[in-house]
Amino acid sequence: MPKGPRGEKRPADVIGTAVMVAKIATGEVVEVELKPSAAAELGRKGGAERARRLSPKKRREIAKAAAAARWQKDD
Repeated sequence: MPKGPRGEKRPADVIGTAVMVAKIATGEVVEVELKPSAAAELGRKGGAERARRLSPKKRREIAKAAAAARWQKDD
């Protein structure tokens, strides 16, 4: 059976998906809102702290390198 991005089971076919959507709409099945993992929370904090500590010049250099990598053609 297919799994969602967080490992939850999902219907394998279109009809199963339609039935699941109908059950959610009628309240027969409750969708569970998953909170971000602890690792994701720490990653966000670490990224913000790194950005705070970098000098504007260094941040600019990193941004230019990232933009160049995004626009580089892979032909």
